[in-house]
Amino acid sequence: MSSDLQDLYQEVVLEHGKRPRNFREVEGANRRADGYNPLCGDQLTVTLRMDGDVIKDVGFVGQGCAISRASASLMTGAVKEMSRADAERLFELVHKLVTEGPADVDMEALGKLAVLSGVNEFPSRVKCASLAWHALRAALEGKESSVSTE
Repeated sequence: MSSDLQDLYQEVVLEHGKRPRNFREVEGANRRADGYNPLCGDQLTVTLRMDGDVIKDVGFVGQGCAISRASASLMTGAVKEMSRADAERLFELVHKLVTEGPADVDMEALGKLAVLSGVNEFPSRVKCASLAWHALRAALEGKESSVSTE
């Protein structure tokens, strides 16, 4: 990873980790899922208000490390007003980015989420970065269950 991208990664993780966006339960939520990362102790709940197939509002609550909070914060900003299908495609892109690295990922399609490419260099933190995304996918599927990164 370039020095500039590494600096941006650190800056974004710190900013979103300290001041996460959409850190709240969504009023009138009709989908929710809990996520737990036993390695780091991250616990969060993702809530959605769907209107048909569109995510009209999204939020998260919980506690965790800066990477899990930053990833959840970035995720909520990215998927709001997105269709379920587009959000699921974005999940796949982000998951591939954090688990395999940026080589075969359409970085342009990720927009601001491309900053998460830095996580791939820290394998023990991949589960932190992907937790909110797994909870989002479970909520989109209407599972109202708990997901674990284990």
